[in-house]
Amino acid sequence: MKDIIRLPQELGDAIKLERKAGKLKATDIATRSGRARNVLYRLERGEDVTVGSLLDILRAMGLTIRLERLGMPSLEDVQRRFAQDDDDAA
Repeated sequence: MKDIIRLPQELGDAIKLERKAGKLKATDIATRSGRARNVLYRLERGEDVTVGSLLDILRAMGLTIRLERLGMPSLEDVQRRFAQDDDDAA
């Protein structure tokens, strides 16, 4: 998946890529998220959906969002980020 997403279309493309890579059916995601399949398709096309819909769909796919500051991270930011990833893997 692309590390940095700045546009709705990039988010939609990343979600679609993850769905296909995980062999997830749109109907299954819709059922698990409690959202209509059309909402998922709109999201994958980069169209506007509610934040609640986005989070429900990501949760149904086993994905999450991480917010980070734009620009180059400091050495401390990188160390903290990878320490968190190590903690998550444990």
